[in-house]
Amino acid sequence: MDKEELKAKFTEIYHEDPSGYYFSPGRINLIGEHTDYNGGHVFPCAITLGIYGAVSSRNDQKFRFYSSSFGELGIIEVGLADLHFVKSDSWTNYAKGMLHFLLSKGAQISHGLNIYVDGNIPDGAGLSSSAALEMLIGVILNDQFNLNVSVLDLVKMGVATENDFIGVNSGIMDQFAVAMSKKDQAILLDTNTLAYKMVPLNLQDNVIVIMNTNKRRELADSKYNERRSECEQALGDLQKELQINSLGELDSETLDQYSSLLSSETLLKRARHAVWENERTLRAEQVLQKGDLAQFGRLINASHVSLQDDYEVTGKELDTLVHAAWQQPGVLGARMTGAGFGGCAIALVNKKDVPAFEQNVGTVYERVVGYEPSFYLAETSDGAKVLE
Repeated sequence: MDKEELKAKFTEIYHEDPSGYYFSPGRINLIGEHTDYNGGHVFPCAITLGIYGAVSSRNDQKFRFYSSSFGELGIIEVGLADLHFVKSDSWTNYAKGMLHFLLSKGAQISHGLNIYVDGNIPDGAGLSSSAALEMLIGVILNDQFNLNVSVLDLVKMGVATENDFIGVNSGIMDQFAVAMSKKDQAILLDTNTLAYKMVPLNLQDNVIVIMNTNKRRELADSKYNERRSECEQALGDLQKELQINSLGELDSETLDQYSSLLSSETLLKRARHAVWENERTLRAEQVLQKGDLAQFGRLINASHVSLQDDYEVTGKELDTLVHAAWQQPGVLGARMTGAGFGGCAIALVNKKDVPAFEQNVGTVYERVVGYEPSFYLAETSDGAKVLE
């Protein structure tokens, strides 16, 4: 979407021209799923599907929000003195959370804004539309009010918005990837220490295909919080004899030796996924650096098997997509990405095989599930930014 199109849409709603334009990307995670809140490593990159914003200043204390994705809700108005969660305020709760946490940190926000939001991330697809929205609002406020808040602080406020304002116990990966990414690179992030490195993403003759189940996934309503709780229980069991603060500090050998401490088979499975997935992610970065895409693909496949069998967050739709993808020519690997329970999967596919891949996987999926999936080619993107 170009600025002229954004300007025209803004003007149609607010009857004046915008004074600023912004973009915030979605993200995919190449590998390292459900490791972020377990103190492990993740390996995400931002994508060109994202959310655009246009803004004008107001001379009162009101923020007015309009999203083309929720046009039926019209303009939602929020006063600066009235920043609390209201279910009927829908998507604007994410914006209110960012405002709330900026103000609580002493940010000087002296007046309101008219904000128009438009995007091409499929809502509820697991490509992190909520983190993209949080970082979009963070960049808008930082720019409009010259706040000079660091990118990392905006990331932490996005996490606080999810955890403490919306009520989802998500980790830091989504906001970090959305805010910090660079085009043609992925981020190997240690979620325990926030140490990270940028890794060139050279896929040679292959592209990342996003496969959308078109089954909506609501994080707050899913078993996401239940999985996090199970991991905390597993950690508590292991801490009876091990001096650790997170499952991400363990290796598979140590987990094996102390597995008798775990009070149920379910907790063993959850811990095994967290520990093995963390090791897979570190290996994946190493083989990608060497250009061994075949091994990288096998690690992606193993990630899905673990998410399916040990973590149990895939379900019929994601498994159908991924298992069908594994059978196609030119596919190096495929796995679910995001929290699971619907949403999206990714596949590493040779460019020349993409048309046949989409047709074949789509046919299998429609036969098994009863409706069509959607496919997108994922190109990497910079993180959230002001559009000059």
